[in-house]
Amino acid sequence: MLPLASALMLSACIPAPSGPRTASRPPAARPAPPPAPLTSWQPSAVAANAAEIDATRYIVRPGDTLSGIARNTGASISAIADANNIAPPYIIRPGQVLDIPAGRYHEVQRGETGIAIARTYGVDWSEVATLNRLEEPFILRAGQRILLPSTRAVASMTREQRAAAFDLDIDDIVTGGEPALAENEQATPPIRTAQQVLPADAAVRSPANFAGQFGWPLTGRILSPFGRGAEGQRNNGLNIGAVRGTPVLASADGVVLYAGDEIQVHGGLILLNHGDGWITAYANMEDLQVARGQRVERGQVIARASDTGQVDQPQLHFEIRRNRQPVDPALHLPDLS
Repeated sequence: MLPLASALMLSACIPAPSGPRTASRPPAARPAPPPAPLTSWQPSAVAANAAEIDATRYIVRPGDTLSGIARNTGASISAIADANNIAPPYIIRPGQVLDIPAGRYHEVQRGETGIAIARTYGVDWSEVATLNRLEEPFILRAGQRILLPSTRAVASMTREQRAAAFDLDIDDIVTGGEPALAENEQATPPIRTAQQVLPADAAVRSPANFAGQFGWPLTGRILSPFGRGAEGQRNNGLNIGAVRGTPVLASADGVVLYAGDEIQVHGGLILLNHGDGWITAYANMEDLQVARGQRVERGQVIARASDTGQVDQPQLHFEIRRNRQPVDPALHLPDLS
């Protein structure tokens, strides 16, 4: 299991309780707790090394590269590029005058995750990801500098903002859950079974592209549809009623980004990466049968429906996300009528 505090709350919205709680079953009738996934995502230890630099200017010399200038000035490549309107592949010319922006930068070490870096400094990882314009596959590199909120900004945070910096949501895991690699290191190919041991500091290779259409993870009555409910609370997916223990199927071929139950509001949660920016999320489950980094196929049993997390009856909370944004699963699933 992940060593996360039990008070962590996932910010992805979950609909209000969908019905009265059914009578509790005798303890003997409940299945034994499943074993922890063998290769769950784990937060890494981070040594704080952030340094604040002042704004300055730099005149490009023959042989200079943007990465070298960033290394010598203490800034990040993306910050210098943004300040000077330089687009990839970051071509610069001798004599060019570059503005080096002021900022507070952390130098990434191998094995660190974005989430752990943000927590080390008490800031929200989603803000850091936005500041640095991070893009898929969201794998940091050792030696990379990432821009952090300034010490003044952190000092002015409210108590609520400080607490929110330690909340996790699905997007945090997608963008900040993979360990950093060495500069020229390749991501690890997916494993085949949950019994294989994936090193905790291994970043997993994403699928090259989406393999095809999504399928229903299970069938049942829709307890809460996608979108904003009558009470104004937004649901980022579908809540599908089910008998406790009903198998939950992978909606499409993919690779497991996360499998665990430390995010209290969702209970047993699995995230699958399908490539091309497509992610599916499965929550409120028990008996998780896959592990981080494992390749799964459409229709494969990945867990069983339950009432874990903050729901009042057995069900599955199911989401589809495209480029980090929740979309209505009903628009991407086969018609069952």
